[in-house]
Amino acid sequence: MEHSTPIEQTVPNKGASTNKHAALQEPRFVRYTLTFIALAFLLFFIVLPLVSIFITAFQKGAQVYFDSITHPDALSAIKLTLTVVAIAVPLNAIFGVMAAWVLTKFNFRGKNLLLTIVDLPFAVSPVIAGLVFVLLFGAQGLFGEWLFANDIKIIFALPGIVLATIFVTLPFVARELIPLMQAQGTTEEEASISLGASGFKTFWHVTLPNIKWGLFYGLILCNARAIGEFGAVSVVSGHIRGMTNTMPLHIEILYNEYQFAAAFAVASLMSVLAIITLVIKDIVDWKSKSV
Repeated sequence: MEHSTPIEQTVPNKGASTNKHAALQEPRFVRYTLTFIALAFLLFFIVLPLVSIFITAFQKGAQVYFDSITHPDALSAIKLTLTVVAIAVPLNAIFGVMAAWVLTKFNFRGKNLLLTIVDLPFAVSPVIAGLVFVLLFGAQGLFGEWLFANDIKIIFALPGIVLATIFVTLPFVARELIPLMQAQGTTEEEASISLGASGFKTFWHVTLPNIKWGLFYGLILCNARAIGEFGAVSVVSGHIRGMTNTMPLHIEILYNEYQFAAAFAVASLMSVLAIITLVIKDIVDWKSKSV
């Protein structure tokens, strides 16, 4: 039987490396063409619309712009949007961590069913989700009579908007953590418990540090979707000015009333929030890769 020498074992296969490098090289014409198409696509569908939002927002001058974003109805929409985000995102973070923990650390009956339920908001239209809450909590809904008798408002009020937002943003944190926690396995947690640590200490000192960047990334995605959600919130809000209109709904009303400068002024604020979200996402990506 022939045995490879230590030199043969340690010297890399230069031929395979060269072939791999050559396989990744495309003709310059192909690379430039694909790059141009990608940049042109991004310019036409992302950059130009974004620039047009700010141009239209300031079309009638800075005074009109600031009057539009400081109007009482606009301030109410901004406040409501931030309030909904402040409630929905932390709740989804808690649920996402719990769901990911259960789905990756334990085997049980109904595991696939739970995973399917987590993915359900991706498959269901937001408008249908809003209608479901109306059927449950509306005046003619399943719990509507009891809610009305006890003077509890869910539909056309903050609770309904929060519920709709939680539903549509529910999968983002869990879906970001599940593959990460599957890849990490359970070795470190088992070692921690075998050394006498409690379940809570194991989670706080072992699991959470390992998933923190994935959790941040999921929170960013959840936050972005919560700010821009329209369909489900539109159904359950009632479009009451100064009370139940979020920023997207307020923009729609202004646009339908031909108040284009005001509509684009509020839209520019949402664009700024989106840009900030992207910057934070890039920072999180960079931090997670450098760790």
